[in-house]
Amino acid sequence: MKSTGIVRGIDALGRIVLPKELRTSMHLDTDTKLEIFVDGDSIVLKKHRPAGSCDFCGEVDESSVQFAGYCICPACRRKIGAL
Repeated sequence: MKSTGIVRGIDALGRIVLPKELRTSMHLDTDTKLEIFVDGDSIVLKKHRPAGSCDFCGEVDESSVQFAGYCICPACRRKIGAL
């Protein structure tokens, strides 16, 4: 894991604030859902992605396929094919 050098405290309600620069660089909008994992004594936050959601647009489509480790929906496959 790469350290950001950022240290934040937890408020009385158990919340932490992710710095604007980090939210921007990670494309975390106000409606982004995060999953919380525990790995030993570490807490890991990861963008939540429903199973079968496209790695490019985020849409969930039952006809999405896996290619080279990426989940790709039909619309994104057409766009990639047109390149």
